[in-house]
Amino acid sequence: MPAFLRTVIERRGDARTIVLAKHETFPCLSAYDPAYAALKHQKIERLLEKNEQQADAQLAYQQSNLMAFAISEEVPYDSTGRILLPTMMRRKGGIAEHALFLGVGETFQIWNPTTLLEDDRIPEDLKDVCRYRLEERGLA
Repeated sequence: MPAFLRTVIERRGDARTIVLAKHETFPCLSAYDPAYAALKHQKIERLLEKNEQQADAQLAYQQSNLMAFAISEEVPYDSTGRILLPTMMRRKGGIAEHALFLGVGETFQIWNPTTLLEDDRIPEDLKDVCRYRLEERGLA
């Protein structure tokens, strides 16, 4: 199924919600089920423990927590897996008219296709996938 049309969400619980957050590195959104948030917090805690001797470790820890949890929103999805992207999340992810969903392990990313194509850090093979999805939809 083309990435623009539908994404399948694997649930770890009974809630029909996902968490949307601004991605830490890329100009897109990161999305995951609410149970993954606890794993994300554990990862941030481990990073603090690893770097606690550094002068700015506590500040980095607080910033990571703010980015991970304060700039996030839990949104419902329906039985077909459709979600409505809230306005704030659309802005934070630079999502305009179209969105490209990319599975990345336990999470997925939601990109503005134009932004992905313009990002020098994105491998050319992935850009080819994006171009193909745009062509499928008659958008290229």
